Amino acid sequence: MAAQFGRRLRKGAATTAVAAVAVAALSASQAPGVNDHGRQTAADATPSPEASASDGSATGNSPYYTDLPPLKSPNPSPSTGTGTAAPGATESGIPATVLDAYKKAEAALNEAKPGCNLPWQLLAAIGRVESGQARGGRVNADGTTISPILGPQLDGNGFALIRDTDDGAYDGNSSYDQAVGPMQFIPSTWAWAGRDGNGDDKKDPNNIYDAALAAGHYLCRNSWDLSDQKDLDRAILSYNNSREYLNLVMRWVEYYRKGTHEIPDGTGTLPDNRSDDGAGASPSPSTPNTPNTPNTPNTPAPGGSKPNPSPKPEKPGGGTTTPKPPTDPGSTPTTPPSTPPTNTDTVDHLEDAGTAKLTAMAGDAFTKRISTRAETKAGKAVGKVRVRFTIIGDTDTTFTGGENVATVATNSSGVAVAPALQAGEKTGGVTVRATVVGRTVAGLDYTATVTERAADALARTGDAALTCTPGGEFANQVEVKATYGGAVADGVAATATLIKSADDPAVADKGPYFKDADGKAVRTLKALKTDAKGLLKLPKLYADDTTGTFLLRINTAGGATLTVELTVAAAETSSPSPSTSPSA
Repeated sequence: MAAQFGRRLRKGAATTAVAAVAVAALSASQAPGVNDHGRQTAADATPSPEASASDGSATGNSPYYTDLPPLKSPNPSPSTGTGTAAPGATESGIPATVLDAYKKAEAALNEAKPGCNLPWQLLAAIGRVESGQARGGRVNADGTTISPILGPQLDGNGFALIRDTDDGAYDGNSSYDQAVGPMQFIPSTWAWAGRDGNGDDKKDPNNIYDAALAAGHYLCRNSWDLSDQKDLDRAILSYNNSREYLNLVMRWVEYYRKGTHEIPDGTGTLPDNRSDDGAGASPSPSTPNTPNTPNTPNTPAPGGSKPNPSPKPEKPGGGTTTPKPPTDPGSTPTTPPSTPPTNTDTVDHLEDAGTAKLTAMAGDAFTKRISTRAETKAGKAVGKVRVRFTIIGDTDTTFTGGENVATVATNSSGVAVAPALQAGEKTGGVTVRATVVGRTVAGLDYTATVTERAADALARTGDAALTCTPGGEFANQVEVKATYGGAVADGVAATATLIKSADDPAVADKGPYFKDADGKAVRTLKALKTDAKGLLKLPKLYADDTTGTFLLRINTAGGATLTVELTVAAAETSSPSPSTSPSA
């Protein structure tokens, strides 16, 4: 076991070719029902048009393990993990805590977003490809990795260019971002996608429970239904925008669907090959008795400090290179080539791009959307820049899909349009802040207003007369229907009051009444609400000994009013027929 955790993460050109051939072979040979996403080509390393344009990727398109599942899925005993395992049993085994985290995340998403249909096998496939199931299940009892799992720094040198967004809080790197944890989130994505999956009130990307739940929510955004192959493809591509990555994850999904089993933590195998040939990747953790030799100067140590680089760095194909002798102090120093500025580097500020007044009733979608324009110092539009929209403050208003953060790329006019807002039940002002991803410029705040649910019309659902005898109870209950603009007005607050007269809305002191929980007479009912169909059925009404015509007035938020007549009269008695007087 020590040997497999001490492996170096590298892959030569020959291994890459073998992996590409194996992907093609799998497309033809694996079990029916596996979706063939097309043959891998060099173009697959570029963003695919099916990928989400709104969020970039969860991992910053960091490198990943490229090992493929066996062509034949095993059917191991649940107790596999000791003795001689069947072929493929090692690959299908998932460390106990890691597997538990995936299944708990699936259950949580089934409850929170049942329309997403997230299978835990998808999380397992991504976890396998991203970190080898948390490096073979090297986690403690709480699910936190025993040592940090970090990808290479995203400095644009063979990888994406993502300058530091967290001041090194998650990755220990204050210059560039690095993917973090068993699901390999970049800090800027974790800042909004992070979740607490193990109930410790923390959101830790190094904890498999937190990371698995965050990955589930990330894959379930945008109202995607993962039982639909097109949405599943979009979700996977949004995690790492590569066609090869999509193909690989789908192979592992299908492999795990055919059977998997639980193995003890720390006994899983670590994959051999990575999409980056091992360049810049953080080293595998060593076993307790094996010294841990870092193979890259870019990986921060657990304490946050960067280790010294190895005196003999590895070549991409293996072996070592001899370091160049130090520069003669008397010679002219060589100036390193400067990195050309990106579009993001040229952004000076954000401007509103004609956003209209943002107002919606509680529970409704906002009809207007936020538009922000990225500009240079001279006011020129900057396209292809990611703008992050974040809902801040104590509110339950979200973007469509249930998230409180959305990232959108600016178009050729420099404009990014945020997804539609969905009002929650909390009323009042909501602040949405626009910021530039990867650039420190002042944010731009927008205020949206959520008003209470309202009705503009009320009508009785029946026309039966409401009558009662003194001291009795009314046979029919009052039921009304609320509408707003002709549509059903559900969840609207209402008040019902027995008033003195049409000209005097004061509460009556005699006549009909309702009963409270203690059976006492009350003539005002508050905190009433219409149901999902806009209906409101009042409790039974009773009468005292006073006769006459009385008024019940119902008011709703939004100004709808209805006045209903109630009559209390003695029961009619029939007069006896005149009798015939006796006569002679």
